[in-house]
Amino acid sequence: MAPLFYREQDKFYVSVDCIILGFKEGKLYLLISKRKFEPLEGADTLMGGFLKSNESLSQTVSRVLYEYTGIQDVFMEQVGTYGDIDRDAGERVVSIAYYALLNLEFFNEELCKVHNARWEELEKVGELVFDHNQMLDDTINILRKKAATQPLGFNLLPEKFTLPQLQSLYEAIYQTTLDKRNFRKKILEMNILEKLDEKDKSGSKRGAFYYKFNKEKYDQLLQSGFYFSI
Repeated sequence: MAPLFYREQDKFYVSVDCIILGFKEGKLYLLISKRKFEPLEGADTLMGGFLKSNESLSQTVSRVLYEYTGIQDVFMEQVGTYGDIDRDAGERVVSIAYYALLNLEFFNEELCKVHNARWEELEKVGELVFDHNQMLDDTINILRKKAATQPLGFNLLPEKFTLPQLQSLYEAIYQTTLDKRNFRKKILEMNILEKLDEKDKSGSKRGAFYYKFNKEKYDQLLQSGFYFSI
């Protein structure tokens, strides 16, 4: 039995909510599903789950992400903790939110059917349950700040990609048009991309060369004090 001091304290639930983002065809998408139970059954919600007694927080997040995406070793970072007293209409719940960046090449579309989920274009996301819109807004603000100094975007792209694809990703993150020449100059000067012999000719006869991200070179740049900036 727990000591008296612990037994006298209030008890409440701890959950994790996951802002799962993917990128395709020049647009950012959010994975959302229909809530399966009351309160607010049928409303749009982020992916989430409760912390189990035999799990660490990171294990809970990994379990939830795998359950909804079928992908292991997903890039994820904590957004923040949300603990307003009445944030959940069902019970007193404290939620720790994480955002995850997915390469949609590896996503198992069958899981959307299992969980009644869908990929919603970020600009078209409507009202979500509880404070999930705030979690999403906070995530986008964090992503924009980090993308300016860290190559987070590479987690959303296939292993090989073109410079136009890379630029369209950053334009989707910042919701603005970037100068093509300036963007390419900054990216290539960092020497963190490996140019491949293959070309993507789906957009034109001339085609665009494929590139790969070299994490080892990027880590070396960081150690030398280099500051990544788009």
